[in-house]
Amino acid sequence: MPILTTLCYIEKDDCYLMLHRIKKENDVNHDKWIGVGGKFQDDESPEECLLREVREETGYDLLDYRLRGIITFISDKWETEYMYLYTADCFTGTQIECDEGELVWVRKDEMDSLTLWEGDKIFLKLLAQDSPFFSLKLRYKGEVLEERILKVYGRTGQAL
Repeated sequence: MPILTTLCYIEKDDCYLMLHRIKKENDVNHDKWIGVGGKFQDDESPEECLLREVREETGYDLLDYRLRGIITFISDKWETEYMYLYTADCFTGTQIECDEGELVWVRKDEMDSLTLWEGDKIFLKLLAQDSPFFSLKLRYKGEVLEERILKVYGRTGQAL
């Protein structure tokens, strides 16, 4: 059974709130920098998962967010994952300490200096370009990106 997840890049002052995954044992994302999010719980919608995960990991309540794309991760090392990718720029609350890693506001123009998955660099570039909704399939062999298939959708729902 594939894994269903959400990931959110929270934006403020030309920065993203990034999670440096350094605290969990046996973490597939260990020492990588990613947005915040996680796995669906039973009967959750993508939006419910997004709001819960952001609150649990950051202490923030999202007031406005945007679904940007769906990412399919395929690997020889872990289960297939379907990830709903969001951005958000309106939130309330006070940032808390995350038990999965260190939360850091990182300038968007400094993202390339972080240890990122190769596939993440692709969708971060799409976010930077304010791409229309997209579907991105990423196939990994170990930590090496072997294949990428991108479909960007226009207003009619047709692939561009």
